[in-house]
Amino acid sequence: MNTTGIGKEAEDAAAAHLTKQGYEILARNWRRRVCEIDIVAKKNKVVYFVEVKYRTSEAQGSGLEYITPQKTRQLKFAAQQWIAESEWEGDYRILAASVASDRLVPIIEQVVEI
Repeated sequence: MNTTGIGKEAEDAAAAHLTKQGYEILARNWRRRVCEIDIVAKKNKVVYFVEVKYRTSEAQGSGLEYITPQKTRQLKFAAQQWIAESEWEGDYRILAASVASDRLVPIIEQVVEI
């Protein structure tokens, strides 16, 4: 499977995990010319912008280690774009989901606020 397929499986796993936790998925792979958001979800009147990071093994480090200060700025920018376009006036948070593989299916390691 190519990296696009693997990334989609990781995002599918993260979306399923969030849904089981009571989140409503509002958008997946929301893209604009200068930014993107993997998952936009809502729970308890709060919108969550979720960055999904997948790693095939711990040898590469945790997926969360790949969220640099620059990536955090990009996520905040993308969230602001979605908020402006959607005219959202409520609270929001930015989350990161670390996804690993057990060779058969993606496994959610953790979801944390950034």
